[in-house]
Amino acid sequence: MKTNNLAEVLPRNLTAMGPAIIEVASDGASREIGHAQMQDEADRMAAGLRAAGHARGARIGILAGNSVNFFVSFLAIMRAGMIAVPINFKLPRDTITYIIGDAGISMMLVDAARADMVVGIPTVAIDVGPAWAALLVHTPAESMTMGDDEVATILYTSGSTGQPKGVPLTHGGYIWVMQALLAAGAPFAGKRGLVAAPLYHMNALIQSLLIAMQGGTTVLLMQFSARLYIEAASKFRCQMVTAVPTMYALVAREVECLARFDLSHVESAKSGSAPVTEAMFAALAKIFPNAATSNWWGTTESGPVAFGPHPQGLPRPTLALGYPMSGTEYKLTDGPHPDEGVLWVRCPAVSPGYLNLPAESAKRFQDGWYNTGDVMRRDENGYVYFVGRADDMFVCGGENIYPGEVEKLLEKHPGVLQAAVLPVADEIKGQIPAAFIVRCPGFDTTIDDIKQFALAHGPAYQHPRFVEFIDEMPLAGTNKIDKRVLVQRAARFSR
Repeated sequence: MKTNNLAEVLPRNLTAMGPAIIEVASDGASREIGHAQMQDEADRMAAGLRAAGHARGARIGILAGNSVNFFVSFLAIMRAGMIAVPINFKLPRDTITYIIGDAGISMMLVDAARADMVVGIPTVAIDVGPAWAALLVHTPAESMTMGDDEVATILYTSGSTGQPKGVPLTHGGYIWVMQALLAAGAPFAGKRGLVAAPLYHMNALIQSLLIAMQGGTTVLLMQFSARLYIEAASKFRCQMVTAVPTMYALVAREVECLARFDLSHVESAKSGSAPVTEAMFAALAKIFPNAATSNWWGTTESGPVAFGPHPQGLPRPTLALGYPMSGTEYKLTDGPHPDEGVLWVRCPAVSPGYLNLPAESAKRFQDGWYNTGDVMRRDENGYVYFVGRADDMFVCGGENIYPGEVEKLLEKHPGVLQAAVLPVADEIKGQIPAAFIVRCPGFDTTIDDIKQFALAHGPAYQHPRFVEFIDEMPLAGTNKIDKRVLVQRAARFSR
């Protein structure tokens, strides 16, 4: 069936393969769904959405934790010719209400735990049970044929500054992403991949689609915990694992749990959505001794496929994001030299612009180009590395400091598992760096150790004037470090 619909990237001839998804609950209980059943339920639900009177292009929200039914609903909405709007359920109720209005959502699919977070519009339960069964009573219908520039889904940014911004993403752009990832090499056929990030985030959605379209099995954690992540990876013999760095850091701290489980079967450990340091790669090598590790970069606005393997087969340096992929244009602007600057990208995956925000769109989207706001540098082989966020940069005594660069330096210390650096006000210097540190298990690293290490291995102006040790980093809804919490905690350091 040729429909140019993102939900149809999943082949229909995978009935002989293993499960499509193994859903793992927080207590370790699991249930699975086969490829054929997943396809059938998505087709039936799509028919039901049409029968309920929702028009082509209607926005249907999903407010739920990870589950088989979440993924089926995501497919069904698009097959019905409608737009899926997954929402971060960790956001405050007022922000969720804002997103519902901003996106023009006409109906919400919810699970029981989040049903009371939606007011003012119809809701339908997608938990397993009679309500879910009622969604599947219709005769399957063929997927709607969509245009390349028709919107498949609207994802919302984390809202770290102001309200979250809606990012429309098209069927044609998404399909290009999937084809580009396959061309770069993603051998999941017949293999199992562990997905623990929330499905309202692009990282988890793309990974789950990519695994399913190759006939692999997604082992989907309904809720992340470090111990469950380890146990599921071992129990279900996952060959591929993925997570954001903060999740890996929590896994690395579970020394006793790791000692009880065999993870030697893991072939690939990918990190994405946030910068990774050499210390984290070293930790991953211990956790997954036979896995190839890699760091992937992407944005909601431009997709996850800007960088990949080198065309000449050159090995990727540890911290490199990769080499620009075929079909992706990029440029570095406003930097100190041509090989460093703010990254702009242009490819078919780039969003047409923010929803209902023409002024903001005009600043970030120009002639198909997207200003990522990420400062990158390029080496002599064309490999690209993350330096920091342009809007995170602060000035200390006339010197520019990127927190990401300081964090990488601090995490080279053998006793540092994770570092988060941010500026605090200072009467003389303007702003000075402060660091929050999570120690590696078994180390008694001191504040003076951290300061002396920074002074010995980097420029004096960027060494942290204040250091605080914490048990673990606070997490935002996307499982990245929530620096807003740390900013409040660091306020007492101001001088």
